[in-house]
Amino acid sequence: MANTMWRRGVEWLAAAAADPRACKWEWDHGEGIALLEAGRFWDVLTVPDRLGLLALDLLWRPGLPVPGPTLVDTAAGRVGFFLPPDPSGGWVGSGLRYAAKGSWVAVPPPYRSARFLEWLIPPDGNGVLHPPGPLEKALREAHGALAVLAPMCGR
Repeated sequence: MANTMWRRGVEWLAAAAADPRACKWEWDHGEGIALLEAGRFWDVLTVPDRLGLLALDLLWRPGLPVPGPTLVDTAAGRVGFFLPPDPSGGWVGSGLRYAAKGSWVAVPPPYRSARFLEWLIPPDGNGVLHPPGPLEKALREAHGALAVLAPMCGR
């Protein structure tokens, strides 16, 4: 079962590459990271890691859909949420970065981490992405919680 999920995830991610074969080769034999263009199959919203990790935890609530692919960049201290493409790119806010058409995203294969990039939730190959509404709500709630906790934590 897991091998089938990884294979589907690999195919789904590699489909965003200009050359899917070269992408898969790079994952298996190169540095393990491929640059994929956002905007065709998915966009990526990145947020500071504390905010993103708390929001992801909030998205695991009963009754909500299973969260979509989520990537962490430990070097940059950011969490990336894969969303449906949005031509308006309407995500704005302090610390938010939105990668849409014309932007490139570094990703490891779904089956392992590469250097500083690691999947918190790897793509399953079914095309499931984060629904924007629940993600926005979780980010707002996480932001509020962090604002309350900041004075207690000395930040």
